[in-house]
Amino acid sequence: MGDLDHANAMAKLTIRIDFDTGASIGPGKVRLLEEIEKTGSIRKAAEAVGMSFRQAWLLLRAIEEMFGQPVIITLRGGVRGGGSALTPLGRLAVANYRRLEQAAQAAAQRELSDLEANIVQAGAGRSAPRSRISRKSLKNK
Repeated sequence: MGDLDHANAMAKLTIRIDFDTGASIGPGKVRLLEEIEKTGSIRKAAEAVGMSFRQAWLLLRAIEEMFGQPVIITLRGGVRGGGSALTPLGRLAVANYRRLEQAAQAAAQRELSDLEANIVQAGAGRSAPRSRISRKSLKNK
């Protein structure tokens, strides 16, 4: 699927990988890692994804606990003021996740298109009202 096709797509498949240990990785953690690589800063990455520094730090700790190895390198102070970057494992995790996401999107394209066609027909171009049922409430039932 080319960039132009993706830009016109209404539906997007979101992937979250759940491991037997209870750990998981999904779009939020992956985007945080990408922003750290892009900005060179945990604080700037947290800002870019709309979370607090503390929340970002806790997510990074969870990712590192999951893999049992560091996914970022941090440098303190110095002439350039320090910074952060992904380790080879961090870059591998992001690349593998994005490849999996692209493969899943491509594999599900027909079904997504079918769903999109039915949504457009039923809504006649207007967005449908959002359900008030949350995932959390469904888990509690």
